[in-house]
Amino acid sequence: MCLGEQPAAAPSDRSVSPTPSHSPEPGWVGTWAVGVQSGSTGFEQQTLRQVVHTSIGGDQVRVRLSNQFGAAPLAVTGIGLAQPTGGAGIDVSTARAVTFSGNNSVTVPAGEEAVSDALSLTVAADTDLTISMYLPAATGAPTEHVLANRANYAATGSQIADAGLRDSKSTSAYYFLSGLDVHNTAASGAVVAFGASVTDGLGSKSGTNQRWPDLLSDRLRASGRTIGVLNTGMSSNRLLSDGPGGESAIRRFDRDVLDRPGVRWVIISDEPANDLGNDSSTRADALTGGLAELVERGHDAGIKVICSTLTQASGASYWSTAAETGRAAYNAFVRGGTSGCDAVLDLDAATQDPSSPTRLKPSFDSGDHLHPNTAGMKAIADAVDLSWFD
Repeated sequence: MCLGEQPAAAPSDRSVSPTPSHSPEPGWVGTWAVGVQSGSTGFEQQTLRQVVHTSIGGDQVRVRLSNQFGAAPLAVTGIGLAQPTGGAGIDVSTARAVTFSGNNSVTVPAGEEAVSDALSLTVAADTDLTISMYLPAATGAPTEHVLANRANYAATGSQIADAGLRDSKSTSAYYFLSGLDVHNTAASGAVVAFGASVTDGLGSKSGTNQRWPDLLSDRLRASGRTIGVLNTGMSSNRLLSDGPGGESAIRRFDRDVLDRPGVRWVIISDEPANDLGNDSSTRADALTGGLAELVERGHDAGIKVICSTLTQASGASYWSTAAETGRAAYNAFVRGGTSGCDAVLDLDAATQDPSSPTRLKPSFDSGDHLHPNTAGMKAIADAVDLSWFD
């Protein structure tokens, strides 16, 4: 990052309407993202410090704030970017202010997203950045991403300019952040990993960026490709119905895939496993119909759609014979010639126990017989054919 002093927050504040992402913006590509959902406990007069990990770099950067599920406008002041020093600490010599329409404060209307001004800043690929913000007024129930798979931090009062946070508390979620974009004219575009807990990284080691989309990003960089990888997986998310994992994949597809800047590919992954696991009466044809709808919507938007088979779950707490039958039927459809998918990522083949094909390979099992561990995440990333992105 370039060095610079972060100025104090200006008193001005204005509402910002969402920037439409369907219109192409030359050179702008997402480098990090999360899917968002409704939370419960909000914030008031608190500083948040949250760490994100880039997939590609660029010469400019933008921050996306989301109040998608807020019941009232969200006031944010003193937003800044800096290099982390560990825990809640930042290197203050690298701190840079993020502005919205030229202001250091922004009010995001309920149900909307705000995109910051472009900040001229050299951002590296495969690096951590800390995004700090001060929330001066009661936020109400927050817009959040439940599984950050790393520690983020909150502390009382405005501590935006401080190297550390006094009396901070750690949190395992992201709040009010939905994405980070970079300007990179050499980038080929972005691929969105769209799924549930397997995509979200549940089961991989926290704080190590070893979810399968992270490991796919490593492979893409090593191959010489400059492609943003955006992980909008949400734990417990379902394909067809809303639930504890937020709005269904059908409902959130535009927001979490099509509206992402620079998206050219999507990998539709593991949501149907939760439809089957939570309701074993779910019909396979309903799931395949839902997938076909997403494939069509992706193609209508001009993006390549890669479909995943479902990983094994025999032995998991919510599994059943009926759910296993549904999984087999869904996987057969994905592998067949009528799905409309442009390519197939065969997670089932990549992670199964050869001696018991309805179970995860023991060395890939995180312990719950449902979520792959870090080795299993690597097996999934290694199963991706990089030629799909040529």
